[in-house]
Amino acid sequence: MADWNPSLYLQYSAERTRPAAELLARVTLDDVTSIVDLGCGPGNSTALLKHRWPSAQITGVDNSPAMLEEARRALPDCQFVEADIRHYKPNQPLSLIYANASLQWIPDHYDLLPHLVSLLQLNGVLAIQMPDNWLEPTHVSMREVAYEQGYPDRSREPLPGVHACYDILTEAGCDVDIWRTTYYHKMSSHQAIIDWVSATGLRPWLQELNESEQKCFLERYRELLEEQYPLQENGQILLAFPRLFIVAKREP
Repeated sequence: MADWNPSLYLQYSAERTRPAAELLARVTLDDVTSIVDLGCGPGNSTALLKHRWPSAQITGVDNSPAMLEEARRALPDCQFVEADIRHYKPNQPLSLIYANASLQWIPDHYDLLPHLVSLLQLNGVLAIQMPDNWLEPTHVSMREVAYEQGYPDRSREPLPGVHACYDILTEAGCDVDIWRTTYYHKMSSHQAIIDWVSATGLRPWLQELNESEQKCFLERYRELLEEQYPLQENGQILLAFPRLFIVAKREP
């Protein structure tokens, strides 16, 4: 798969950083020495961590060289490592593992979440935010177009759900705070929605297509979006974007 595009991703940096900040606001740790930002992307979430705990050792982990290059440029005082989240192992138990909009790309949370908890020190925190939009028209329409045009299903797995995540983490020895928020992002057009998802959820569907195939895919995708997302009175479109938040503290 081609590398991520930091410029396209950061086109909506304010909207993407808002849930990262709201997740961080619910982390009540004071004595923080070591932090890992899993799936740090271009460093927009890492910057929040650096501002909150300037003296902590902060490491950003991502599998995208382009994203890491942007993160290193923006935050030269932080360490950044190219690695698969599933296989990353820190040198010491961590105060905080922070994962903003990254774990939804990784399957089998029944194994992943307990593994991440095991990397924490006692009273350490696992803070997670994941887009929970698998059933939203943006993502249902991707699958519908692929089916119509004869392409394989390249969507990510749906999240386990609130109750399953709660059980997984409490059984792993955590006190769990879990909630779900739906944002309504103001979009200027249906093309703006395509631009938004092209940086993230639409990437797997387009990567294997040639230019002509991409054009056909996106034309049909736009038609479906126009059916599902009506214009407001002022011409804007409200893009519903549900997200799942978890703050899990490893109990002694």
